[in-house]
Amino acid sequence: MTTALHITLITETFPPEINGVANTLGRLCDGLRARGHQVELIRPRQGADQSRISDEGLLLCRGWPLPGYPGLQWGQSSMHKLLRRWKRHRPDVLYIATEGPLGLSALRAARRLGISVVSGFHTNFQQYSSQYGLGLLTRLLTHYLRWFHNRSKLTLVPSASQRLELERRNFERLALLSRGVDSQLFHPAKRLNELRESWGLGNDDIAVIHVGRLAPEKNLGLLKRCFTQLQNTYPQQAMKLIVVGDGPQRAVLQKELPNAVFCGSQRGEALASHYASGDLFLFPSLTETFGNVVLEALASGLAVVAYDQAAAAQHIRHGYNGVLAMPGDECAFCDAANWLLEEPETLRRVRLNARQHASRQGWAAIIEQFETQLRGACTEEVVVPQGRLLP
Repeated sequence: MTTALHITLITETFPPEINGVANTLGRLCDGLRARGHQVELIRPRQGADQSRISDEGLLLCRGWPLPGYPGLQWGQSSMHKLLRRWKRHRPDVLYIATEGPLGLSALRAARRLGISVVSGFHTNFQQYSSQYGLGLLTRLLTHYLRWFHNRSKLTLVPSASQRLELERRNFERLALLSRGVDSQLFHPAKRLNELRESWGLGNDDIAVIHVGRLAPEKNLGLLKRCFTQLQNTYPQQAMKLIVVGDGPQRAVLQKELPNAVFCGSQRGEALASHYASGDLFLFPSLTETFGNVVLEALASGLAVVAYDQAAAAQHIRHGYNGVLAMPGDECAFCDAANWLLEEPETLRRVRLNARQHASRQGWAAIIEQFETQLRGACTEEVVVPQGRLLP
């Protein structure tokens, strides 16, 4: 019988916040606890926590708003608080999921106490900077992220393409930890004719759907270009663009796409019904480390159009259970979407294959692998640095 671990997870985003990182960490945390491990969570205080007092399994810190991302925040640096806490109750291993001030203070405290650290590379902040007019910071951010992750015993990345990219940038000790999907929640049976009718669509009409954060780094201008080409290529086919999600670019997109249906943020069963009530899923992002929505769309039985990277590269066989384009090739992206609508049988077959593939991508194996990676980090001797540790 294996010994239960005392695992501390440090993150600046966590459910009920709506994003891929929060969703993944919620799944990993619940899965580790279900396997008998003691999981301590350290994160910024959220709106529902205002009257909540930290306990042995939860430590809350102050958060600061993240520019351009309403509802998300950086955690305040808490090194001395963490040192006091971990001297009293020492964890076996830390998992640091975000590289902001809270993650940095956890890294510093762990190195001072000689606690093993595993880090996760969840977000391409160095790519996001150029989308927000901060291109000059890209090199500095890459340098910081490499410095941060190279001080952990292992850095977990969600896709093979992300691992290759980081290896090229001299990140060390990288290992793959993919993502799963709840294929019972995200299921074609959640399709609702009433929801489609509210979108103005009948049974034979096409709902072209996008789910995700509406932000500059998501390459959402391609949604309009691709949907317009679909309409021009198939003028006899009734179709509508359905956009699920929220973010700083929503107002701009609503002006550019006055005939699209904007559904706002959805979660749980409502989100599952929105997916399943669609037919074709457009995912134009070029900055994903993984892209959980790709697996959710596949599990919902949608034909996915995406660039050949991250989750799409890992889970889509071009022409079989989805279609792919070379990263950045917008013409190929649009042509791939057009191909799906050439024959009704093509769309039906791809959707069936998508569901079949995704139904085998559960979370259980991912969580077991994560446990093994954390346990492996505990078995190696940790050398406590001498002198001044980190800036």
